[in-house]
Amino acid sequence: MIHNFADWLVYGVFGLSPESHWGSAVNFFFYDSIKITLLLFFISVVMGIINAYFPIERLRHYLASRKFYGLEYFFAALFGAITPFCSCSSIPLFIGFVKGGIPLGVTFAFLITSPLVNEVAVAMFAGAFGWKITAVYIAAGITMGMLGGMLLGRMNLNSLLTPWVRQIQAVSEAETETWQSEKLPFIKRMPTIVHDAWNIVKGVLVYIFIGIAIGAGMHGFVPDEFFAQWMGKDSWYAVPVSVILAVPMYANAAGVVPVIQVFVSKGIPIGTALAFMMAVVGLSLPEATLLKKVMTWKLIGIFFGMVSVIIILSGYLFNRIL
Repeated sequence: MIHNFADWLVYGVFGLSPESHWGSAVNFFFYDSIKITLLLFFISVVMGIINAYFPIERLRHYLASRKFYGLEYFFAALFGAITPFCSCSSIPLFIGFVKGGIPLGVTFAFLITSPLVNEVAVAMFAGAFGWKITAVYIAAGITMGMLGGMLLGRMNLNSLLTPWVRQIQAVSEAETETWQSEKLPFIKRMPTIVHDAWNIVKGVLVYIFIGIAIGAGMHGFVPDEFFAQWMGKDSWYAVPVSVILAVPMYANAAGVVPVIQVFVSKGIPIGTALAFMMAVVGLSLPEATLLKKVMTWKLIGIFFGMVSVIIILSGYLFNRIL
């Protein structure tokens, strides 16, 4: 429905051509802006309801006091793999997890895996490259999420979250304690939950628009041939260069799989192409712009640096085994 509305608005009302650079970019902007804004509001409401009935401190204490032997990172990465979100769409859930008291490392495991692996991309990948490469891709995506989450979780980075995040955490905890002490019925809690969700949306709306605008520009105006000429070079630096070139791009996994298929058909090594794909869907300037509302630049740099290194190493590994 959102896609149909964006098509009607851009191609019908504005009169732009679907084949033009401007038509593609503007359509991309409206579609993703509406989708992510609605998603953020919906998830914020759901997390508000969960916080109202499941005390944050109890959840935090449970996760901190049990020995899961890494399974918490696996389940977070697995949940990320089955949610059909791109990197920017994953951020609303990231905010909800942080608000709900989920440990930061576990939350990062979800944030890393969610854009890399989803059922649509898996189906397209299997059709394009076969199940052997698809299985390696799925296992790599989940493993990258687990490994990245574990490493980031051990770095004690909570102090690098922005004051805005800590404020909504404090407000959420205070509201939960009040509701539990007063035992308010659900119908009386709902207006406050919806109001808080809308405040969260308003707090990140400008970042959503800026981030999607950057992604729309890259989507509409940067040709695939620009990247292929660098990725096809037979040298040790082809993989890191591919990752660096991918960061300004913005697309979901399903959207970039056909591009990767073209790259491979032109002789680009499969590992280099996969590294480019993972960087496109897992790291992007629009994602960094949205994350700026919840993370300091230092934390964004640590997150991007960690994931970039993991993707580059994975690219080298893929080129050897595939």
